Amino acid sequence: MQIDVTHDIFKLAQAFTISRGSRTEAKVLTVTITDGAFCGRGECVPYARYGETLDSVEAQIRSVGHSITRADLAQALPAGAARNALDCALWDLEAKQADKRVWELAGLPAPDPEISAYTLSLDTPDAMRAQAADNAHRPLLKIKLGTPDDMPRLEAVRAGAPESRIIVDANEGWSASVYADLAPHLVRLGVALVEQPLPAGEDDALIGMQRPVPVCADESCHDRASLPALKGKYDVINIKLDKTGGLTEALALKSAALDAGYDIMVGCMVGSSLAMAPAVMLAQGAMVTDLDGPLLLAEDRDNPLSFDDKGVHPPIAALWG
Repeated sequence: MQIDVTHDIFKLAQAFTISRGSRTEAKVLTVTITDGAFCGRGECVPYARYGETLDSVEAQIRSVGHSITRADLAQALPAGAARNALDCALWDLEAKQADKRVWELAGLPAPDPEISAYTLSLDTPDAMRAQAADNAHRPLLKIKLGTPDDMPRLEAVRAGAPESRIIVDANEGWSASVYADLAPHLVRLGVALVEQPLPAGEDDALIGMQRPVPVCADESCHDRASLPALKGKYDVINIKLDKTGGLTEALALKSAALDAGYDIMVGCMVGSSLAMAPAVMLAQGAMVTDLDGPLLLAEDRDNPLSFDDKGVHPPIAALWG
């Protein structure tokens, strides 16, 4: 097999800001694996929070042999972006070789559309109220918080979109005392979920705390090895393919987490429809689906995912799987 890696850039529809910074484009790596007759593709988004860069992840991808299989990947590479792109490309290749869809190969039912969250960029309260009003038709909005001005922003979004469900992502920006202080206000404003309120290394403080709004592990949960340390701290886990190292581990993590009593959120980095396509299958039946990456782009792949009032639809075979 031949493995090719390209750097691709997708312009965003507008600047996207979270507490860690702003961006105007999505920089991704695309892996294409060819067997001479068929080719499979996968996409990953290296994440600096986990010590990844475009160059370091490309080097990891190129370090594997050209005869790599999905079964080999868990031993060849750690969970992360590089393994994700390879794993998803191999799933795509196997589906094309078998003339089947990926969900058939995985022994799963054909996927349905899933309602996805739409993320509002961090801004002034007035600007966020305007963003919320523009998107008040969406059933689920996500707000990136983690700053000293969180409550004015949250109040503004609720005023702009009074009927939408709201989830918030603190991006590790709160302390235990801040979360405890904010929790009653989150309930009052109808917040359905809080992602990663505390830094991953400090989340033992959640043990024994009242959680009137379900708390979701994001940076604290990568793969199945993460699960034991989450007990007593979290109600939900956020599964992202770039954290698990691909769909293979993501499916196993989802099953193990459900068995352990967790609810499931399926999230994403800011990438194209190719990155989201495998996650649509993973998101079936999840408590929260957050696969809005393509909605944030000014440009996307050919044959992109379809979004409508039913949600994000499964990919057509020309895109992936």
